[in-house]
Order: sequence, then structure tokens, then C-alpha cells
Amino acid sequence: MSRSFRFHHWVLLLILAVAAFLLLMPTKVRPVAWTPAPAPSLDSGVYADNQRLKAVERVGAAGIEGPEALLLENDALITGLHDGRVIRTSLDGKTTKVLTDTGGRPLGLARHPNGLLVIADAIKGLLSLDAQGRLVAMTTAADGVPFGFTDDVAIDKSGHYAYFSDASSRFGYGKDGEAIIEHAGDGRLLRYDFQSGKTSVLLDKLEFANGVTLGPDDAYVLVNETGAYRISRYWLSGPKAGTHDLFIDNLPGLPDNLAFNGHDRFWVALYAPRSALLDATAAHPFVRKMIVRAMTVLPKPVEKRAFALGLDPEGKVIANLQDASNGNYSPITTVREYGDWLYFGSLKADHMARLPLKAALH
Repeated sequence: MSRSFRFHHWVLLLILAVAAFLLLMPTKVRPVAWTPAPAPSLDSGVYADNQRLKAVERVGAAGIEGPEALLLENDALITGLHDGRVIRTSLDGKTTKVLTDTGGRPLGLARHPNGLLVIADAIKGLLSLDAQGRLVAMTTAADGVPFGFTDDVAIDKSGHYAYFSDASSRFGYGKDGEAIIEHAGDGRLLRYDFQSGKTSVLLDKLEFANGVTLGPDDAYVLVNETGAYRISRYWLSGPKAGTHDLFIDNLPGLPDNLAFNGHDRFWVALYAPRSALLDATAAHPFVRKMIVRAMTVLPKPVEKRAFALGLDPEGKVIANLQDASNGNYSPITTVREYGDWLYFGSLKADHMARLPLKAALH
């Protein structure tokens, strides 16, 4: 047997092995065909590429892992980390205190008017932490369906309700890529009643329900649908109460968390720009299943770009913040406006960051 023959023989076996892996490896993912609108341009228009986020500065504790959620209170930042800790850190990072360890993955934070810190934990459900450090599980299921991926939380001004998201009832934390590629709509927008302890479902069939925030006068609640590149709105009062519509559609990236400044602006963190590969294969479930298999050994098809948007109460884009340069602060998964600053959190970075508000709005 010649050397050339043996080489081609092994190449053929390798090709067959790869093909078998992509075609036959068992996977829980059952992709659903859909047709996204063409992605908006990043070359021109309202989402044109820029480097406005290149000027962000490091803030708070350094050397931490995944400061996703954040609250600014008394000149200190509160955030949840990959290892389950919730910490408070001074802005200069010199002082850090561990408030609790959930034993899960704290992703969303909100302060109740009575002082409770409410935590959306991807693994443990909706939790509360009191001033004495007591951690309590408030709710872990709705309508008999356990939460698979508790993601974000917002509390109304009266302290009556907490609005929160279950990103996916089928795929847990760390399986966001699989849930988004499947596109089966198993995300939910939920409401917890602090008085009765009851949890109700406001919206279901959402495409990876992610960030949650309340609008002006608590008239409506917004929820990011990461897998559909849109923000949905559920009306809480007025003639539209109990109905839902789209706040903004066909975003240029994957919306993660969002927040309202309490007056006139929403801020949306975009995890990354949309993937041309995923959009092109959206209508082809068989191909997307092969992509899921490939993702078990190859990097996810996600561009490393810092990306955030500002929206007015009508859903119009009023700020487009980006940075695609090497070493950028990404992925940005949380944006919050406090005073004269925008603060940024990230699911994967080792610190938090901020940018002067005037630099974001000019």
C-alpha cells in the first residue's frame, strides 16, 4: 500500500467521521424554521459602525468574573458574578463586600421599596435577600412549569409586583445558544405578587425572554426577545391593559438586558451583532441542527463587538454606541444610566465599565 493511498484513505475516513458527527450526533435541539427580516446595515444609517464605546473606563472591582447585572447605590456598585456571589464594590474598586452566595448564577438585580434585594438567578429562580443577609427563594415555577433560565427582574414603584423573565423552560444557563438556534418560543414574561406570593404568566412563546424593565408610570413592561431581535411590550394600564405589541423590531444585534432611566430613555445592551450564518440558515432546521453539533467543538459564530442602544419612549433610536476594535469591552449585557454616567456590565468580562452620559448622547 503506497504512502499516497494511505494518506487519502485517512482523509476519507476523517471526512466520513466529521459528516457522521454533524449528521448523527444526538442533540436536544429541535430547530423551528422561521424567516428573519434582513439585518439592518452597520455600514450606514442609524446603526452605523462607530467607536464611541472605545472611551469606556474601568470601574469597580477588578479580577471578577461576569459582572452581568448591576445597581448603583450610595456610590457603590452591586453585581452578580459567575461563581454565584453577589458583591458590593466601591467605584474605585478598593472596597469589596460579599452580600451573599446564591449557589447559582445571579443575572438580574432589583431593589424593592422595602429594602429587599431581589435576584433573578438563572439556576435558583427568583430570590430575595434581606438586610440581615437571609436569602429566600420567592418562586421557582409558574403554571406548573419550573423556570429553566430565570434572567432579569424589575419591580414596580408600589412594590406590589416583580416582573421577570424565564428565558427558556427547556434550556438552562449556559445553553443560550442552543435555545436561540432552536427558536421554539419557550420563553416567558412573569409577574410575582409580593402580597399573595402568586406567580402568573403574562406572556409565553417568547424567543429567549431576556432583559425586563418597566416604562413611564409603570404603564407597561418591556421584555427583550433575544432570539427574534426585538423588544415586546405588555400593557399594564390604560385602554390597552392586558394586551401586547412590539416596541421595536428587527434590531441589528441580540438584545440582552435593558433598563429605563425613569424619565425619558431606555438603554438596550446588544450581546453581539446578528450572525449572517444564523440568519441565512433560519429557514433550514436541518442545517441549524448541524450548526448546534458543530458548536460543541467550535466557537459560537458571534462577533466580539461592544454594542448598546438608547431608545426614546416611542422606541426610536436616539443613541448608537459601538466599538469593534481589539480589546473592546464586550459582550455588553447590561447598560444602566445613573446621574451623569452610563454603567456597563458584562456576562464574560472581568470588570465593569462606564462612559460619560454626554459622550453617549452627543
